[in-house]
Amino acid sequence: MSEADAATSVNVAEKLGFKNGDLIQEFGYDDDVDFDLRDDIEDLTGSELLDEDDHEVADAVILWWRDGDGDLVDSLVDSLTTLSENGVVWVLTPKSGRDGYVSPADIQEAAPTAGLHVTTSAGVSKDWSATRLVSRKNK
Repeated sequence: MSEADAATSVNVAEKLGFKNGDLIQEFGYDDDVDFDLRDDIEDLTGSELLDEDDHEVADAVILWWRDGDGDLVDSLVDSLTTLSENGVVWVLTPKSGRDGYVSPADIQEAAPTAGLHVTTSAGVSKDWSATRLVSRKNK
Protein backbone atom coordinates (compact mmCIF):
# COMPACT_ATOMS: atom_id res chain seq x y z
CA MET A 1 0.00 0.00 0.00
CA SER A 2 1.36 3.42 -0.92
CA GLU A 3 1.80 6.15 1.68
CA ALA A 4 -1.04 8.15 0.07
CA ASP A 5 -3.36 5.12 0.21
CA ALA A 6 -2.43 4.55 3.85
CA ALA A 7 -3.19 8.18 4.70
CA THR A 8 -6.56 7.96 2.93
CA SER A 9 -7.61 4.78 4.71
CA VAL A 10 -6.57 6.03 8.14
CA ASN A 11 -8.58 9.15 7.40
CA VAL A 12 -11.64 6.91 6.90
CA ALA A 13 -11.13 5.40 10.36
CA GLU A 14 -10.75 8.93 11.76
CA LYS A 15 -13.85 10.13 9.89
CA LEU A 16 -15.78 7.36 11.62
CA GLY A 17 -14.81 9.10 14.86
CA PHE A 18 -12.40 6.46 16.13
CA LYS A 19 -9.33 7.54 18.07
CA ASN A 20 -6.34 6.05 19.85
CA GLY A 21 -7.42 4.07 22.90
CA ASP A 22 -10.98 3.35 21.70
CA LEU A 23 -12.33 -0.18 22.05
CA ILE A 24 -14.32 -1.16 18.97
CA GLN A 25 -16.51 -4.27 18.95
CA GLU A 26 -17.16 -5.99 15.64
CA PHE A 27 -20.27 -7.95 14.67
CA GLY A 28 -21.04 -9.76 11.41
CA TYR A 29 -17.43 -10.58 10.52
CA ASP A 30 -17.10 -12.80 7.45
CA ASP A 31 -14.63 -13.33 4.63
CA ASP A 32 -16.14 -10.46 2.59
CA VAL A 33 -15.40 -7.65 5.07
CA ASP A 34 -13.02 -4.84 4.15
CA PHE A 35 -9.79 -6.07 5.71
CA ASP A 36 -7.96 -2.80 4.97
CA LEU A 37 -10.58 -0.83 6.89
CA ARG A 38 -10.38 -3.29 9.81
CA ASP A 39 -6.58 -2.95 9.86
CA ASP A 40 -6.82 0.83 9.74
CA ILE A 41 -9.25 0.93 12.65
CA GLU A 42 -6.92 -1.31 14.67
CA ASP A 43 -3.90 0.84 13.74
CA LEU A 44 -5.68 4.05 14.72
CA THR A 45 -7.13 2.74 17.99
CA GLY A 46 -4.02 0.81 18.96
CA SER A 47 -5.95 -2.37 19.78
CA GLU A 48 -7.54 -5.33 18.05
CA LEU A 49 -11.25 -5.27 17.35
CA LEU A 50 -13.31 -7.01 20.00
CA ASP A 51 -15.40 -9.88 18.71
CA GLU A 52 -19.06 -10.66 19.35
CA ASP A 53 -18.23 -12.74 22.43
CA ASP A 54 -16.18 -10.08 24.25
CA HIS A 55 -17.81 -8.51 27.29
CA GLU A 56 -15.68 -5.38 27.68
CA VAL A 57 -17.46 -2.03 27.39
CA ALA A 58 -16.94 -0.80 23.83
CA ASP A 59 -16.69 2.81 22.69
CA ALA A 60 -18.22 1.92 19.32
CA VAL A 61 -19.54 -1.00 17.31
CA ILE A 62 -19.05 -1.87 13.68
CA LEU A 63 -21.74 -4.18 12.34
CA TRP A 64 -21.11 -5.73 8.93
CA TRP A 65 -24.61 -6.31 7.55
CA ARG A 66 -25.75 -7.90 4.31
CA ASP A 67 -29.13 -8.69 2.82
CA GLY A 68 -30.08 -12.14 4.10
CA ASP A 69 -28.15 -11.87 7.38
CA GLY A 70 -31.33 -12.23 9.43
CA ASP A 71 -33.19 -9.69 11.56
CA LEU A 72 -31.42 -6.32 11.62
CA VAL A 73 -33.34 -5.14 14.71
CA ASP A 74 -32.18 -8.20 16.68
CA SER A 75 -28.58 -7.67 15.60
CA LEU A 76 -28.70 -3.98 16.50
CA VAL A 77 -30.09 -4.79 19.95
CA ASP A 78 -27.36 -7.43 20.41
CA SER A 79 -24.72 -4.87 19.42
CA LEU A 80 -25.84 -2.56 22.25
CA THR A 81 -25.17 -5.11 25.01
CA THR A 82 -21.65 -3.90 25.83
CA LEU A 83 -21.73 -0.50 24.11
CA SER A 84 -20.88 2.48 26.32
CA GLU A 85 -23.64 4.96 27.09
CA ASN A 86 -22.36 7.48 24.52
CA GLY A 87 -21.18 4.87 22.02
CA VAL A 88 -22.09 4.74 18.35
CA VAL A 89 -22.99 1.88 16.04
CA TRP A 90 -21.69 1.93 12.48
CA VAL A 91 -23.70 -0.39 10.22
CA LEU A 92 -21.50 -1.34 7.28
CA THR A 93 -23.41 -2.56 4.22
CA PRO A 94 -22.41 -3.48 0.68
CA LYS A 95 -22.78 -0.57 -1.72
CA SER A 96 -25.60 -0.50 -4.28
CA GLY A 97 -25.04 -3.06 -7.02
CA ARG A 98 -22.91 -5.32 -4.80
CA ASP A 99 -23.97 -8.74 -3.51
CA GLY A 100 -25.82 -8.37 -0.22
CA TYR A 101 -26.85 -4.73 -0.81
CA VAL A 102 -29.13 -3.37 1.92
CA SER A 103 -31.41 -0.43 1.24
CA PRO A 104 -30.83 2.60 3.50
CA ALA A 105 -34.60 2.48 4.14
CA ASP A 106 -34.14 -0.91 5.85
CA ILE A 107 -31.68 0.65 8.31
CA GLN A 108 -33.93 3.71 8.81
CA GLU A 109 -36.82 1.37 9.60
CA ALA A 110 -34.90 -0.92 11.98
CA ALA A 111 -33.04 1.74 13.97
CA PRO A 112 -35.95 3.21 16.00
CA THR A 113 -37.21 -0.25 16.98
CA ALA A 114 -33.74 -0.95 18.43
CA GLY A 115 -33.77 2.40 20.26
CA LEU A 116 -31.38 4.04 17.81
CA HIS A 117 -31.42 7.05 15.51
CA VAL A 118 -29.70 7.34 12.09
CA THR A 119 -27.43 10.38 12.01
CA THR A 120 -25.24 10.13 8.91
CA SER A 121 -23.88 7.82 6.27
CA ALA A 122 -20.65 7.67 4.28
CA GLY A 123 -18.77 5.54 1.79
CA VAL A 124 -15.91 3.86 3.60
CA SER A 125 -14.38 1.72 0.86
CA LYS A 126 -14.84 0.57 -2.71
CA ASP A 127 -17.46 -2.00 -1.67
CA TRP A 128 -18.90 -0.80 1.66
CA SER A 129 -21.01 2.08 2.95
CA ALA A 130 -21.43 3.01 6.61
CA THR A 131 -24.46 4.35 8.46
CA ARG A 132 -23.97 5.93 11.89
CA LEU A 133 -26.54 5.12 14.58
CA VAL A 134 -26.72 6.56 18.08
CA SER A 135 -29.02 6.11 21.03
CA ARG A 136 -32.00 8.43 20.69
CA LYS A 137 -30.91 10.27 23.82
CA ASN A 138 -27.44 10.93 22.32
CA LYS A 139 -28.54 12.69 19.13
